[in-house]
Amino acid sequence: MKIYEYTAWDSQGCCREGARQANSQEEILSILRDESLTPVTVRERLSESANQVAAQKSKHIKSQDLASFCWQLGIMISGGLPITTAMETIAAEVTNPYFRHVLKDMSERVQQGQSISEIAQDYPKVFNKMSCAMLQAGETGGTFTTCLQRMAVYYENRDKLLRKVRGALAYPIFVVIFIIGIVIAMMTLIIPRFMTMFEQFHGKLPAFTRYFMAGYTFLMHNAVYILLGQAILIAAVVIFAKTRKGHLWMSRIAIQAPLFGPIKKMAFVAQFCGTLSTLLSSGVSVMDAFQILSGLSNNELLRDGVIRTRDRIIEGMSISKSMESAGFFPGVAVKMAQIGEQSGSLVPVLEKTAEYYEKKVDALVSFMTGMMEPILIVVVGSIVMVVVMAMYLPVFSIQV
Repeated sequence: MKIYEYTAWDSQGCCREGARQANSQEEILSILRDESLTPVTVRERLSESANQVAAQKSKHIKSQDLASFCWQLGIMISGGLPITTAMETIAAEVTNPYFRHVLKDMSERVQQGQSISEIAQDYPKVFNKMSCAMLQAGETGGTFTTCLQRMAVYYENRDKLLRKVRGALAYPIFVVIFIIGIVIAMMTLIIPRFMTMFEQFHGKLPAFTRYFMAGYTFLMHNAVYILLGQAILIAAVVIFAKTRKGHLWMSRIAIQAPLFGPIKKMAFVAQFCGTLSTLLSSGVSVMDAFQILSGLSNNELLRDGVIRTRDRIIEGMSISKSMESAGFFPGVAVKMAQIGEQSGSLVPVLEKTAEYYEKKVDALVSFMTGMMEPILIVVVGSIVMVVVMAMYLPVFSIQV
């Protein structure tokens, strides 16, 4: 028999919850009605293993979900709701099964006397080092709800920035896939029919058509070897990228690539300034903040820039001088950090700097999209024009 959890109203209008064993959902509904209860919800209770399987399906937590969690938890705690009750209430509304499992586990462990920051460290895929540091700073400094609000703003800004970068890549990727689809359709559906028709011509084909057909025949006869060679090349690049030298080489290409490189660098600077501002305003020490920032990106060059800055700070230099000596950060970011240090308002200045570079990312994305549209249209038109010319030149020559 299966176990069903139910919520129902009794004859006096009181809400009753519980669990019953039954062979089917229809049977449990009949049992509840026989007891003069009006069923509201009835659902089968999953076994522990089934719950674990469901929780393991998606360990990726969206930034929007984390931001919503921080906002709700902060508001509920400020309103006087116990933290365990607040977390259970939020967990009931969460759609991601793994995140729901995490929140329920955190609520149970908080009841046992553990702090949220300690529990968060056991879920690194949900709460990164920055989140754990801010939670710990909020608990020790008595500013827990304030830290939750700052975390929510951080997650919202990070999500917005990631959407901008992904939006910049989505259009050209879509068009490239569209071009590949057009080429495949032409090579498999259109060109073979014209080739069959050309074989019936007794006259000599134009030179352009002959060269085109020769290239087409070569590609079709060697398609397997070409695809195999590309697969081997991609596998070799992936293996090489996992080495120290290869990872550094790929990181350099990602930063120096036309259009995409500046977008990635500006997006990182915006995230760096915003994260540093959030950490410092939450009471995290400068050294701990830079330790967290060193893991902000997987790009080796970006990480080295942060590590060099941290090393200069350890030697006694100011943040702005350390950023300048690292030789990585743009001049505007360095100057703004210097102004913030001199005026004693580093946190708000860093926030403004992050906003400035987010706007620069917007401008670069708009510029790139504006350039890519005509370029890709010309590429598509050129491919179609070459095929049409090669296929119809013999027809025109016959008419003449």
